Amino acid sequence: MNIHTILFDLDGTLIDTNALINASFLHTFEQYNLTFTHEEILEFNGPPLIETFQMIDPIKANSMLETYRKHNLAEHDHYVTAFPQVIETIEQLHKQKFQLGIVSTKMSKSVQMGLKLTGLDRFLKTVITFDDVTNPKPHAEPVLKAMEALGANAATTLMVGDNHHDIESGKNAGVMTAGVAWSAKGKERLLTYEPTYMLDEMTDLLKIVGV
Repeated sequence: MNIHTILFDLDGTLIDTNALINASFLHTFEQYNLTFTHEEILEFNGPPLIETFQMIDPIKANSMLETYRKHNLAEHDHYVTAFPQVIETIEQLHKQKFQLGIVSTKMSKSVQMGLKLTGLDRFLKTVITFDDVTNPKPHAEPVLKAMEALGANAATTLMVGDNHHDIESGKNAGVMTAGVAWSAKGKERLLTYEPTYMLDEMTDLLKIVGV
């Protein structure tokens, strides 16, 4: 079955926010006299922020979240860029009439900032964020909601992401999945979640969909 709809995670998949995320976590932990290793902070990247902070300190989670977001939004444009070949690939897919959308666990404001900064916003038909769902990834809801907005069929939809939450959400929604080798957590780890495809570089996506 041909692919007609492609849904993307944003952070770590299309845009490089890894340094920004790390800096925001470090800033937040410094304010609360907490210390975590780089490896531990890497594990916080992916799940909804509120889940991460509730795991660390249920009582201070909301204020920690506010500290993180304030820093993240203030520093956003100093850090964020699109990954190599992303703009060119997305533009090509758009020209070929593929339905393109974003499915993110981030809040709408930061997602829209990233899309606008990189110019990706002009290619997308739907954007589903943490604010739009009751159950974020790895639940199927975000992917299903994006498909509904696009009138898409699961059999012709691909979910692309850098985290196991993306792969699991896609599988739970019954769509094909693709991991990206530039995942901060590493290609080999992502392969253990058995995505349908693995992109070693962004342009691999054009070969998969036959462009």
